[in-house]
Amino acid sequence: MKAEERWQARFRASRMSLPSYASLTPHRSIYRSNASGTWEVYAWDRASGAVRQVTDRPAGTAHAAIDPTGRWIYWFADTDGDELGRWMRQPFSGGPDEPVAPGIPAGQTPGIALSSTGPVAISLAADGAFRVCLVREGGAAELLYEHGEAAWVAGMSMDGELIAINHGEYGDVRHPALRVVRPSGEVVDELYDGPGKGVAGLGFAPVPGDSRLLALHERRRRREPLVWDPVSGARREIWLKDEGEMTAEWYHDGRGLLILRGHRARSHLHRYDLAGGGLTPIETPHGVIEEARPRPGGHVEYSWSSASRPPVIRSTSGQVVLNAAGPAAPPSVPVEDLDVEGPGGRIHTLISRPENGTAPFPAVFLLHNGPASHDRDSFSPEVAAWVDAGFAVVRVNYRGSTGYGSAWRDALHGDVGQIELADVTAVRAAVVDAGIADPDRLVLAGTAWGGYLTLLGLGTQPGQWAAGIAAVPIACHRISYEDEAESMRAYHRALLGGSPEEQPERYATSSPITYVDQVKSPVLIMVGENDTRCPPRQIQKYVAQLEQHGCQHEVYTYDAVRGNLVVAERIAQTALQLDFARKHVGRR
Repeated sequence: MKAEERWQARFRASRMSLPSYASLTPHRSIYRSNASGTWEVYAWDRASGAVRQVTDRPAGTAHAAIDPTGRWIYWFADTDGDELGRWMRQPFSGGPDEPVAPGIPAGQTPGIALSSTGPVAISLAADGAFRVCLVREGGAAELLYEHGEAAWVAGMSMDGELIAINHGEYGDVRHPALRVVRPSGEVVDELYDGPGKGVAGLGFAPVPGDSRLLALHERRRRREPLVWDPVSGARREIWLKDEGEMTAEWYHDGRGLLILRGHRARSHLHRYDLAGGGLTPIETPHGVIEEARPRPGGHVEYSWSSASRPPVIRSTSGQVVLNAAGPAAPPSVPVEDLDVEGPGGRIHTLISRPENGTAPFPAVFLLHNGPASHDRDSFSPEVAAWVDAGFAVVRVNYRGSTGYGSAWRDALHGDVGQIELADVTAVRAAVVDAGIADPDRLVLAGTAWGGYLTLLGLGTQPGQWAAGIAAVPIACHRISYEDEAESMRAYHRALLGGSPEEQPERYATSSPITYVDQVKSPVLIMVGENDTRCPPRQIQKYVAQLEQHGCQHEVYTYDAVRGNLVVAERIAQTALQLDFARKHVGRR
């Protein structure tokens, strides 16, 4: 297979998410797959083996849920991939689509919580406010919560009598509080651990009449599970001596927790017994688990991959849960770990080297789309495409990345962009000194936050990079704030300590447009016309200033922010990036 056919085959190979199931009818499941060419929702009856496609939308479908009884499938229907829309539903066995809350205007920040008795809680942001509404069967939506700071529904008890809401009323949505209310709106209780210590709800116990809520807290400077009964006030912290940050899922009977621990870009599973407090490791292959979910009977299903091996849905019973249609994706190279001493501590870096050629290689620093994210040892068609093209791929889990504790994640507060790039600079020097990368053939690239850091790096570090590729970047924080969705404004305020009016110097200092006249390297900028996270107007202004001082650049525009849900669009964008890099960097 030729190199171009090989990397494109990885994108075209069918992939699927981990199936979720109805708590009370566990043979009814849903999952998302790209088998049709876009990521859509599928219904799977495990008893009969029948599978059917539920949604069919040009820009794909990103969010879906199944209610505890297995009667309804819910999904978020946005407009042209712009993340503004409404929740819809369809009977599990098929039938007409219907809106969940017809009287509620379209909004952003989709969130939904379902009960076994019929009521549904949904959260949407629109018109400068964040709202959580309760929708009863056949009735009008009732407003449960409204505030100007970000909020979202985090869960609903099986009987529909308790609704959990995460909110940023205390001024920092990055470290939210957790409130539980009744359908009447009456507050039952709230958890707030103070500044810099968020409490995030995960879900109520999947047992009728059980009021316990599973959450994550940060009292020991990392995310750890907490079981909280807001009715009785009982709290139980789950502590693991192992390093890493955690999330958790209930076992179906509410007697145990499945704990997913991430450490140094890999994943580990444990079962925690709530009765005896025992902790049991669950053996899984070396790599990354995207999702894991216990099934009735005690076994666990999980979605696994590594940098070299494509994704598969496995079970701890030893079986492959469901095979994706068509040929599997070609494998890629394993990833190498590199630890670099940086200005704020040890920086964990992942390196993928080409199978052919000799070092030092041309290299792309592929910056992740955080800041609340991190790179891992998981399968990536994008990374594999760069490797096949002869580039070493360097991925830096700079300060601001998740997975290394709260202090590392929160280190960039108030000094956004500069701190991350200081870590990238340290890693750049290390890989050049080690003879891995050619200092004259380095590309800085990334999407969303990674695209923002790319533009900022090109302006503040002129001459350090041979070329830059910025997909849907933030080019100007102030203009972006004016145009972006409500949830992103709240995040901006939390990250930069206020609005542009309150913190004008921080917004300017952290914005690539402030340094646009210093850019020397050719740059490719990719713009999503409907993007509500990195709006196009601020990018257009940045490009206009690039043109004024004669910097070489190319602009690619596409019609949906979620082009990554459409396989053909992802291939087109990857081909464009590879061609741009070859043109300006080349290979020996």
